[in-house]
Amino acid sequence: MRNITSLLIGFGCSAALLSSSLMAQAIEVAAPESVGMSSSALQLATDRLQRHIDEGDIAGVSAAVLRRGKLVYFESLGLMDIELHKPMSDDALFRQYSMARQITSAATLMLYEDGHFQLDDPISKFLPEFETQAVLIDASNGDINQTKQRISDITVANLLTHTSGLGSRSSAMYRAENVRDRSISLEQMVSNAARVPLFEQPGTRFRYGISATILGRLIEVWSGLSLEEFLQSRLYGPTGMTDTLFWANSEQAERLAQLYRPTDGKLIPYQIETIPFTQNPTLREGGVGLLSTMADYLRFSQMILNRGELNGRRVMAADTVELMFANAIPDSVLPIGSRGYMAGSGWTLGGFNIAMDISQYDHPVSEGTIWWDGSAGTRYWIDDQQEMVIVIMAQISPSRGNSFRENFKRLVDGAITERQ
Repeated sequence: MRNITSLLIGFGCSAALLSSSLMAQAIEVAAPESVGMSSSALQLATDRLQRHIDEGDIAGVSAAVLRRGKLVYFESLGLMDIELHKPMSDDALFRQYSMARQITSAATLMLYEDGHFQLDDPISKFLPEFETQAVLIDASNGDINQTKQRISDITVANLLTHTSGLGSRSSAMYRAENVRDRSISLEQMVSNAARVPLFEQPGTRFRYGISATILGRLIEVWSGLSLEEFLQSRLYGPTGMTDTLFWANSEQAERLAQLYRPTDGKLIPYQIETIPFTQNPTLREGGVGLLSTMADYLRFSQMILNRGELNGRRVMAADTVELMFANAIPDSVLPIGSRGYMAGSGWTLGGFNIAMDISQYDHPVSEGTIWWDGSAGTRYWIDDQQEMVIVIMAQISPSRGNSFRENFKRLVDGAITERQ
């Protein structure tokens, strides 16, 4: 385990910032034993991550653990760029993909507590493009000429819980109809999404998709600010999230970890997007469009675990944050998946998966843990029962990486000596 200074540096600070009282107050660093965890057991988690690197599952990784509000583990291992032999840095930027959705959902709930809308409001009240949207007769073939009338409206709650009837950005119908592209505006993407049919009637099925990106446009309509401006003023600024971005400029790009894909036994540089994250995209995409760092997601997660407060500053109302810890999928729609952890999960208004039947999970989680991951190899868990935040970030596609995230979670769970 690192000493106090290196842990503070690892929390996203330069050496110059170590003397800052603000940084000293941000997250207290503590020995694992002081919060009921074992240093030697956490070393096993580090050793296993290093094995994943040595065996070519991932190029590099950052991982951190907060318990009872204290930082007890932070390691950055391996390389952020194999070709340049660049070591993984503690302040590396990672493509978050689906881990952007919870940030957008939190911003949406801030405006809910401000009174800008009700959760059961139809989104057509604010985005009239959706007033006449039809529904596919057969969602499996995506024939936009074969539709039926929509019975009910998409509500804000439907967007938050992926029960809107909107589909995945990678669906064949959306690709054929050019619904989503990082070169178009958010307004244009919303118009495109409203132009094509829904996959099913709103409120009848969980379908993971572009709902959070539509929420980003609603945030702009409700607040009168751009999505970027609202996130900065209401979330990033108050929590000290200094490195959560829609793209990396030339200076920031030096900290952007390279994304890799396993090919013929080697990790080969890979690009998911046609417009890379080193270019300023026209689309400000609240569903999958963010870069961020370990430090920022630790701050965001601890704020959620603290029920909306961080470092003595109230960011969200406690009652609002409670919505992020409660399943919002009706029984008629459960289960949200047919196998694995999805069969044992619900979904919250905060954009999180929530563990409901932990026997369906292939790694240890507490009942009620909220969590999610990203398609480029990131994941985080917020465990209210154990007062713990675990964040792990690599850059690998597909994101499995020979179960490096699950193995890390197993070993961190095994390091708990005082269960709550």
